[in-house]
Amino acid sequence: MNVREFLKNNIVYLDGAMGTILQERGLGVGELPERWNVSHPDVIREIHKAYFDAGSNIVCTNTFGANVLKYSPDELESVVKAALENAFAAREESTSPQEKFVALDIGPLGRMLAPYGDLDFEEAIAVFSETVKLGARYGADLIFIETFSDSYETKAAVLAAKENSDLPVFVSNAYGEDSKLMTGASPAAMVALLEGLGADAIGANCSRGPKALEGVVCEYLKYSSLPVIFKPNAGLPRVENLKTVYDLSAEDFSLEVEELVKKGVRVVGGCCGTSPEYIAKTVKACTDIKVQTVEKKNITAVSSYTHAVVFGEKPILIGERINPTGKKRFKEALKSNDVNYILKEGLDQQSAGAEILDVNVGLPEIDERKMLTSVMSELQAVSDLPLQIDTSNGDAMEKALRRYNGKAMINSVNGTKESMDRVFPLAKKYGGLIVALTLDEKGIPALAEERLEIAKKILSEAESYGIDKKDIIFDPLALTISADQNAAKETLRAVKMIKEELGCHTSLGVSNVSFGLPNRDFINSTFFALAMQNGLSAAIMNPYSLEMMKAYRSYLALSGMDENCGDYITFAQSVSVETPTLTTVSSQTKDASSENTLRAAIIKGLRDSAASISRELLREKDGLDIVNGEIIPALDTVGEQYEKKTLYLPQLLMSAEAAKAAFEQIKAAMPSGKAATKCPFVIATVKGDIHDIGKNIVRLILENYAFDVCDLGRDVPPCEIVNKVLELNAPLVGLSALMTTTVPAMEETIKLLREKAPFCKILVGGAVLNEEYAKLVGADKYARDAMEALRYADEVFESVKK
Repeated sequence: MNVREFLKNNIVYLDGAMGTILQERGLGVGELPERWNVSHPDVIREIHKAYFDAGSNIVCTNTFGANVLKYSPDELESVVKAALENAFAAREESTSPQEKFVALDIGPLGRMLAPYGDLDFEEAIAVFSETVKLGARYGADLIFIETFSDSYETKAAVLAAKENSDLPVFVSNAYGEDSKLMTGASPAAMVALLEGLGADAIGANCSRGPKALEGVVCEYLKYSSLPVIFKPNAGLPRVENLKTVYDLSAEDFSLEVEELVKKGVRVVGGCCGTSPEYIAKTVKACTDIKVQTVEKKNITAVSSYTHAVVFGEKPILIGERINPTGKKRFKEALKSNDVNYILKEGLDQQSAGAEILDVNVGLPEIDERKMLTSVMSELQAVSDLPLQIDTSNGDAMEKALRRYNGKAMINSVNGTKESMDRVFPLAKKYGGLIVALTLDEKGIPALAEERLEIAKKILSEAESYGIDKKDIIFDPLALTISADQNAAKETLRAVKMIKEELGCHTSLGVSNVSFGLPNRDFINSTFFALAMQNGLSAAIMNPYSLEMMKAYRSYLALSGMDENCGDYITFAQSVSVETPTLTTVSSQTKDASSENTLRAAIIKGLRDSAASISRELLREKDGLDIVNGEIIPALDTVGEQYEKKTLYLPQLLMSAEAAKAAFEQIKAAMPSGKAATKCPFVIATVKGDIHDIGKNIVRLILENYAFDVCDLGRDVPPCEIVNKVLELNAPLVGLSALMTTTVPAMEETIKLLREKAPFCKILVGGAVLNEEYAKLVGADKYARDAMEALRYADEVFESVKK
């Protein structure tokens, strides 16, 4: 029996921790655990066998960090081959009767992907691909992608797995205390992305204990049509007798996991702090639970890197303004590669109420394949809205879908064989919600019944590709009433028939109905209201139009979709009584981010604008005044929003990059070419750890607040850190560690710092740390994020000034 077959009718038991057990067995400070596959195969086999004996159906190989960023190609092959041989040997030696499988374990690379970091998306795929190829070559039963905290890196790993093997793919992400990934994705967003990419099972691991992750897992169960994975830690770490232990016993852990298995979780195991005892207790607790069928949820959704937009709860607004048709200034921006103008258009539509942005850059004079991907990537760097990829160019569509961070809308396919043959394979591979136009080789039918027949044909063909109808949204095509007085009536009939007879969602380009008529918004808004009344799910429209927004807000209030008429009241109050124009439809537009100022450019993360506005300001103001009056207040605003979770890490980083671009202009204008700085700050990822995402974020933020940051990089020996502190007489050092196996290296570094540089304050951070852990290793301060690190750095700077 293979894994997919076993998964259909069984609760599947995973193994537990590997790294913490290896530490107990003598893994040295800074030693890479994957090398033990070759140097200590007996220990690895013994651990694997203990998990199989405890009842695990799936044991993960000791390859969490095995990739070509850490190992040479030859050593990587020997490590992966030995890892699989060890797991296979353990399977043979175990006499427990359950089905047993071996998973190739893949962990994150520890580097941020562009545009927030220095690792290109395709480079990440290439790195993961090398490990996947070896796993497939040496006989893995499945691939287990786990502990990823970024949706984009997760997508890169899944594509590598799917493109280089035909093995089942399980994906498990690590969520923070806010129930989101580090880069902002909600569980619903990850469900949309991973279902679209064709994963076999999805869920959450690491992070915290079972109860703390219950909300995350319940959101997976609500949205996922795939089996849900649950692999939590054994609670939170604490210190007992100078040893790190976790606060949940095996018995308590199993009882908490049992409750979620009863709710429908199908794949369970343990992460940090767990052991074979935990798995044995969990298997025993869950043995008599009736296996629940994994139900199709039939949820139509798209997603960005932060959230999902679900269709059917209320009509969705798709901003139409990123499109050159009939827009002279937009065409000029495309021809001159003025991406900044396009980004502002997207951000303004978001402020005006758009929930999805249509992106169309099709002009004969430009390379659409290159431009579409560029605009899409830049938009995703500054806006968290899902995007609708709008192109008839198959190559441009594929490149954009491949690099899109989330599950996109795909605009569009139609009922012609050529169109379906081009679009459906792309949608199947990359996921997406496909906009299907009800036309075919014969053109656009006049009658609603004929459009319905084309819709049925499209659904039938999509099914042959394995594409479910929940991932098709039909556009019954609004035609101008100036040419046919019955055009709107037939479109409205088609909207209603598609909803009622096919159970599918619909979208319309509303403004087409009024082409050739004066005061088009009058017609558009009334048609929009009629379409919503007939069941329209989404509209591609102009969110700046007062008449359209009047119709939308009023419809929601009248239809009971606006609690206490709150959104309508806010909207109505924003419309000027004296001047009948739309002044704002979102409270977000009332703050500094709506102005064309340096502060606004930084808040929005617009690098080019920040640089150009700074150059202009320098003609009138002193550089220091710009820093204190514009840049720092903007960064403070972004920092406050980040801490309140109203914006997320990618937006924080893009704002920091925009501030950096402004700083560069100010530095260049100063006589010395260098702006004044605060005290030196040395930062490094400790010996044995190549993960530097958190470190890089702290560096970027502190640089923008004028600290003189010396970044020593990753895998840095203790003596090198100490020597740099002494050389710079730095009053503060920051140490980062992501893995439990590298915390001893942090402790060793701190001991040496205390001995050689007792004047230096020590700040620590990383996924495996908490405040108690930080005290144990001798640090002065634990910071959970970059903003907390900044506050402590300011405290240290103020103390040394005195």
